[in-house]
Amino acid sequence: MRIISLNANGIRSAASKGVFDWLRKQDADVVCLQETKAQEGQLTDTMFRPDGHHCFYRDASSKKGYSGVAIYAKREPDQVLTELGWDEFDNEGRYIEARFGNLSVVSLYFPSGSSGDERQQFKFKAMEWITPIFDAWLKSGRDYVICGDWNIVHTKNDIKNWSSNQKNSGCLPQERAWLDLLFHDRGWVDSFRAIKPEAVEYTWWSNRGQARANNVGWRIDYQVCTPSLRARLKDCSVYRDERFSDHAPYIVDYAD
Repeated sequence: MRIISLNANGIRSAASKGVFDWLRKQDADVVCLQETKAQEGQLTDTMFRPDGHHCFYRDASSKKGYSGVAIYAKREPDQVLTELGWDEFDNEGRYIEARFGNLSVVSLYFPSGSSGDERQQFKFKAMEWITPIFDAWLKSGRDYVICGDWNIVHTKNDIKNWSSNQKNSGCLPQERAWLDLLFHDRGWVDSFRAIKPEAVEYTWWSNRGQARANNVGWRIDYQVCTPSLRARLKDCSVYRDERFSDHAPYIVDYAD
């Protein structure tokens, strides 16, 4: 089973850069997109309904052209969920879940706090609010893969400029401690670190300067899975050969 996660930074922009041609070659079972930045009614072109895939979008209703998530799946899901129960979060189009038997695949776009204190406080509130939801998922007996842009690095190996970003959103001690809680205390599995414990790879680069060319990046895109799936993790990669977005696709292969 192959799952791909990508923050598209505008699905129409990514389409113009060839992302759908690339996806067609990947033969993924599930594709999770974040930051589609479109309303579904604007995506009438057949390219936004890839051949052979069941396609589901959750757009932002509070602000058009903002946020938004999507899932493309080869197999038709048994159920698709788009709300977690907090309107302020749900209406920004940040969550969609497809259920296939006992497996849930989630496309999650976690808030960024980089625009200022108001959004950072919203991010902190979201961290606190979603933790018991994650706990309930762990206790449910279902297998979960939470794909997406979490907007947080975890360790020094996940960011080029560790020291100079300690006071910046996405690398704040409180944010990283929350990932410690999820990965160490709760037992959620960071698929990348499970497969590549010491690797230094990034999934996002600022558009400023020559960040991508110089590989001054951050690893903020994840596939986080329940402990039940750890033994099924086979391989993972960050695709950098083509540039569809300021993020790179993160690919994970799971044993069937």
